[in-house]
Amino acid sequence: MPRKIVYKITYPNGKVYVGKDLTDSINYFGSASSELIAQDFTTEERDDFTIRREVLWSSHTATDSEVNAVEVEMIRKVKSNDPEIGYNQWPRRPETDPSG
Repeated sequence: MPRKIVYKITYPNGKVYVGKDLTDSINYFGSASSELIAQDFTTEERDDFTIRREVLWSSHTATDSEVNAVEVEMIRKVKSNDPEIGYNQWPRRPETDPSG
């Protein structure tokens, strides 16, 4: 059984994306929105940059459902679904009431 992973991608601006890979492919870097990420970088910055992929969790025995649950847990833990922190658009963050 292939290793299943939950990983964190860190972009040059410090923002992160958390995702999962059920095959542990060396060249898979997630499905974050390219348009969303591109908004944060100039053309010059896009010409030469480095991103980091860090495995946060791995398993040879977990079911796909268990991997999905860990992915959501890690997204919430690193707050990568907060647009100020990361590029995850799911799970949605609870809306805060501006009146307090």
